[in-house]
Amino acid sequence: MDKKRVLLHICCGPCAIYPLTWLKKQGYEVVGLYYNPNIHPLQEYVRRKQALQEVAARLEVKVIFKDEDYDPGLYLRQVVFREENRCFYCYQMRLERAAAIAKRGNFDYFTTTLLYSKFQKHDQIAGLGRDLAGSGKVQFLYVDFRQGWKQGIKISKEWKIYRQQYCGCIYSEFERYKKLLTGQ
Repeated sequence: MDKKRVLLHICCGPCAIYPLTWLKKQGYEVVGLYYNPNIHPLQEYVRRKQALQEVAARLEVKVIFKDEDYDPGLYLRQVVFREENRCFYCYQMRLERAAAIAKRGNFDYFTTTLLYSKFQKHDQIAGLGRDLAGSGKVQFLYVDFRQGWKQGIKISKEWKIYRQQYCGCIYSEFERYKKLLTGQ
């Protein structure tokens, strides 16, 4: 029997460690996808990409990098005046791309490392993934990767992988660092 193929949307190197390890242990053939037009600024996008390249090399996983599609303006046009639901539109953009690439690439499944973070809206991501898959040939693979949260952090620190301090978008960057303005 052939291994089931899964396309794993990846937001960053540290968040990829546990999902990649888990999927490989379960017998899946895994290919990563780095598509994240939400990340701001460009230097942050590049740091996260480099961190993922380090992780992929260590775990011997192929990753598709969609650098030609990096366009934070696309993300901002999706969320402007809808900031209270910005995470949904961000998830939607990235999962739609993952589903389309998985379909074109004849994968059995697609999933995302967003399911690893305890800071993301887990139920929203899972529901969106299932909706995008529908009854099509490529299914959304739901796995609650949060069970490996501490393990992934520990390994990323041991490997000295760049660990970001905010989700990635300009809004989360502002929320994380706005205390610098007020001194609180």
